[in-house]
Amino acid sequence: MTNVVIVGAGPAGLAAADAALRAGAEVTLLDSAPLPGGQFHRMLPTAYAARHPERVHHGWAAFDRLRRRVLEHPRCAWWPDSTVWALEACGERRVADGAGQAAPRGLTDGAGQAVRGGADWAERAAARWAPRVQVLRGLADGTGRARYVLEPDALVLATGAHDRVLPFPGWQLPGVFTAGAAQALAKGERVAIGERVVVAGSGPFLLPATASLLEAGSHVLSVFEANSPGTILRGWGSRPWEVAGKAGELLGYVAGQVRRGVPYRMGRAVVAARGDGRVEEIVVASLRADWSVVPGTERTFAVDAVCVSHGFSAQLELPVVAGCELTDAGFVAVRADQRTSVAGVYAAGEITGIAGAPAAAAEGTVAGWCAAGREPNRADVRRVVAGQAFAARLARAHPIGTGWPGWLTPETVICRCEETSYDTLCAAAADPSKMDGRALRLTTRAGLGPCQARMCGPTVAELTRSRPTHRRPIAQPIRLGELAESPLQKED
Repeated sequence: MTNVVIVGAGPAGLAAADAALRAGAEVTLLDSAPLPGGQFHRMLPTAYAARHPERVHHGWAAFDRLRRRVLEHPRCAWWPDSTVWALEACGERRVADGAGQAAPRGLTDGAGQAVRGGADWAERAAARWAPRVQVLRGLADGTGRARYVLEPDALVLATGAHDRVLPFPGWQLPGVFTAGAAQALAKGERVAIGERVVVAGSGPFLLPATASLLEAGSHVLSVFEANSPGTILRGWGSRPWEVAGKAGELLGYVAGQVRRGVPYRMGRAVVAARGDGRVEEIVVASLRADWSVVPGTERTFAVDAVCVSHGFSAQLELPVVAGCELTDAGFVAVRADQRTSVAGVYAAGEITGIAGAPAAAAEGTVAGWCAAGREPNRADVRRVVAGQAFAARLARAHPIGTGWPGWLTPETVICRCEETSYDTLCAAAADPSKMDGRALRLTTRAGLGPCQARMCGPTVAELTRSRPTHRRPIAQPIRLGELAESPLQKED
């Protein structure tokens, strides 16, 4: 029986687990959170005994059926509060099932090229990478975590993405939240980040984030989308029937904002936050198409919280450690069967491209079937292709303009962990001896703090024209005592 390990229990990971189980595999599903669902379906703690857990959730009924079907399956081992801190190659070995099959028919990659079949695919399937998956089980901030080593026949990475926030003066103040953090507090704790809140940034994620804040009790003064109406219309306006499936969800969010009297303004952004010890006011300005500020358009709002998101950055630490190739856009490169450049390792969801939960679930389904050595349903393959088209359209409709560094002052903090300022970064980048990414980090300390460049990495790379760093042999923090302990094998 093929053993499949899946890292991440969001829409992609749950769908992969469901498909692999239906294909007859034994599945171990891991997530660092105590409950499945990921960011999209972040659940209230069980101790809350919520009467209406479905509030602020889109598609809750289908998710609830899926999670029960997966977690209650006799061949599924559910490992919550489990962190994969390293992947270690242990050589190639043949798998019990799925080896030597013909390539799935009718599959194409993102460029429309057919997946090579026959002996080539069979040979790669038979010689699986068989990685050792190093796992810590237990609360991340607790003691007594146990080390385990898993040696699956196939590995599915569905680690998702996190908010990208462009820095602006004052963004390090308490009260400035990423949209993902604000939504997590609203969904997972029913906590409002403030009474008077502004939502700003770019992308459709601003709408569900606003809905979550309203449901949690915040008064949202306005939503500011940085891109202009023309840019958004050019991205979404052509061939509108291709995104018809999203229309109902979009109209639902818009109707909720209209009903609550929340204005939605395009071509504007939060370019500064001010306050004594925490955010007390923000400065909003009109932007040109390249996101440079139109002089004289600045306007001040009194707030006690601001929620910001300028898109997403894929969580690439584990794929990079595994040796997976990346695309020029900074995502994991996959073939049409969701296989990465490393045999036996599959990727699904937002680490392959930002396209939303339905597309992530479609990719997870295909990855689960193929990881178990079975051919996926053609309808699922078509859903993946549609998701790729949606991701490309999303990137065109909500790009990050090149003029945003004009928001910055010399004192603006770029790396919040190490408090590295913009002028420090610019001075180091201007020194030819510091052009190497490692030298730049050591000189400025940018990216060397607790978050290990997860927040500032893309920004530092863009400002210094260097390559972002994702390669960390130790992907997550581990205590020296935990590292010294002998690992355990998978529980029976």
